[in-house]
Amino acid sequence: MKLGLDPAVVRKARELAARAAEPVIEMAKTHTTVSVERAVLRLAGVTGADADGIPWVNRIVDAVRDQVGLEHGVALPFFAAGNWRSMNFEMPTGAARDLALMRAREAVGRGVARIDRSRADRDRLLDKHGDPEKPWIYLIVATGDIYEDIPQAQAAAREGADVIAVIRSTGQSLLDYVPEGATRQGYAGTYATQENFRLMRAALDEVSGELGRYVRLTNYASGLCMPEIATLAGLERLDMMLNDCMYGIIFRDINPRRTFIDQRFSRQIHARAGIVINTGEDNYLTTADAIDAAHTVVASQLLNERFGHEAGLADGQLGLGHAFEINPQVPDSFRLELAHAQLVRELFPAAPLKYMPPTKHMTGNIFAGYLLDAFFNLAGLMTGQSIILIGMMTEGIHTPWLSDRDLALENVRYVRRAAGDLSDDFLPGPFIRDRAARVLSETVDLLHRVADDGLLDAIADGVFGVTKRPSDRGRGLDGVIEKADDYVNPATEILEAAP
Repeated sequence: MKLGLDPAVVRKARELAARAAEPVIEMAKTHTTVSVERAVLRLAGVTGADADGIPWVNRIVDAVRDQVGLEHGVALPFFAAGNWRSMNFEMPTGAARDLALMRAREAVGRGVARIDRSRADRDRLLDKHGDPEKPWIYLIVATGDIYEDIPQAQAAAREGADVIAVIRSTGQSLLDYVPEGATRQGYAGTYATQENFRLMRAALDEVSGELGRYVRLTNYASGLCMPEIATLAGLERLDMMLNDCMYGIIFRDINPRRTFIDQRFSRQIHARAGIVINTGEDNYLTTADAIDAAHTVVASQLLNERFGHEAGLADGQLGLGHAFEINPQVPDSFRLELAHAQLVRELFPAAPLKYMPPTKHMTGNIFAGYLLDAFFNLAGLMTGQSIILIGMMTEGIHTPWLSDRDLALENVRYVRRAAGDLSDDFLPGPFIRDRAARVLSETVDLLHRVADDGLLDAIADGVFGVTKRPSDRGRGLDGVIEKADDYVNPATEILEAAP
């Protein structure tokens, strides 16, 4: 521990984060959502869409909600129906209920077993191909066309990328359904679908064999279909998923209650699948000042840690996010960045931290941008970051060209080769130590407020990311349902069972 952090202060921060999270966890345990129920059906093997392209899981959940109510869960009405395509459902009783419950548990159990096999396949391939040393180099591919994404992703892997992120089409997080099949049209990204997941995973498996190292695949489990996308990722062996407790609330105006309920189920799936989550604290610094708001990043990371642990995620699955976003014109900006990055590294020593490159202060001057990205790469090496998303000198100008990505990979390769294990030699001085201690102290003060006032009220007040999001507003609130005493969910039964 290089910063000399006070262990008592660190313990206090975690205690406050746990107290702030507890009411939200209880709310998530006692409620369900339409997307959680659709995820149960997807685990049970329900696929496809009707002639209008509406997924069957949406049609079924909507019909059960109208005819029976979702407070009991979708599983029993669905598995009691003789022909579910008739869309006529009722709550079974007696022997019919027992039979429906048995069928539901068997079907969902097969889905969870498939996730288990996917996890075992990952372990096998890691043993076969080998795992790259950290920091892993993370690169985004997003053309809108999955068949164009594939050769670009393979080319990036050949040039040194360890993690390929297929960014989603703009606005998909606001869709309350998951499109079916392979997609060839998307704006600033490619739709997250089960078939797109399957195609890209197969392509990266191919290039992993060619390169002799396992190449990881990332997508986004956020938005109104967070539980379903998490489920599809587990089935198709994705390795990482962006899955933050507050990003969708603050930046997509998705209802806070809907988000936290969906998030708990999605993280239970991720825990079972061995998927590393990436959180989105870096986004706070695109709307707030990176110096003034540094403590909000750490507070959010501690909350994400608590929510993740409660859902079953191990420390090695908590890819907590932070970013290199201090204005480069500020005196000692690099020293401040080192203080923030080293603080996060020491607070979460076992977590595969994801460090994000500068975006807010990229001006369009590609030469200055390339230099700033090199400083970011150096900070990542000096502070022992786990996952480095490579910066683009053309950030904010256009979607990166292949040549842009090649230069960005060359930049990080040079810094990684030149710096080596510089984190072993980096010993922060008084300036960096004092700054880290101050941020931690401000974090404790903020978590005191959040724990006393309530996390939902803090979000409504704009504590995180400036934007105010009340818990009684936002997209998706109508999809939140309080569970009845006889609520049944075979998926959570399996996921929460003692190992």
